[in-house]
Amino acid sequence: MITVHVEPDNETLTFERHNTVLMLQKRLNLRVNDAIIIRGDALLTPDSRLEDGDVIRVRKVVSRG
Repeated sequence: MITVHVEPDNETLTFERHNTVLMLQKRLNLRVNDAIIIRGDALLTPDSRLEDGDVIRVRKVVSRG
């Protein structure tokens, strides 16, 4: 089970399993550059593997020009 905290929506979601960050982003309908994915203090890349028990923060980013 993977726990995902979505910011700034203040949502907490759980997923059975996703192999990579990219798969998680697709499940959340996010493109690669739409959010920063964080595990602990580490930023994750789209090819980073997710493991059972991970707690992930998805911080959506918005460009203001």
